[in-house]
Amino acid sequence: MIRLFVAIELPQEVRDRLWRACCDVPGARWTEAEQMHLTLRFVGEVDELVFRDVEAALEEVRGSPFDLEVKGVGHFPPRGEPRVLWAGLGRSEPLVALQKRVEAAVERGGVARDGRRFSPHVTLARLSDTPERAVGSWLAMNGLLRSDPFEVRDFHLFSSRLGGKRAVHRVEATYPLRATGTA
Repeated sequence: MIRLFVAIELPQEVRDRLWRACCDVPGARWTEAEQMHLTLRFVGEVDELVFRDVEAALEEVRGSPFDLEVKGVGHFPPRGEPRVLWAGLGRSEPLVALQKRVEAAVERGGVARDGRRFSPHVTLARLSDTPERAVGSWLAMNGLLRSDPFEVRDFHLFSSRLGGKRAVHRVEATYPLRATGTA
């Protein structure tokens, strides 16, 4: 079985900017800068045949390059005990359209539709026994977190191997963004 997800890699300067905000929260297990990405679709564990079908279906996804920017922070769940700290992305219709095309491709590849609403974010930390007061302080301190706009020119199919303290992600395929009808 292969554990897969589809994501956009962030430029190094954006990951560095996010990493600088990753501090001062007890019980936080911070995401390493190299691991930060924007997940378009978590696929989960699939067999080799479904992996190949998803990989091929993603080849059909079209879209033009577009700009994104990091904009703000928050936590999941929005009510109750926080379990994840995240950085948000500015509103982007091209991003939402790309995610819908990726979702459809993954479904064509043999994976059931994900019923959750797409909420574009970069996971910064997973929390364990973190006082809500510490989360509130971190949110207040980083509420204006921003990055310069950056261009998204492609997306990737990643495999993820769980082990030790962190998952190891590997790019299995890269899909350049290009408008319909172009090579």
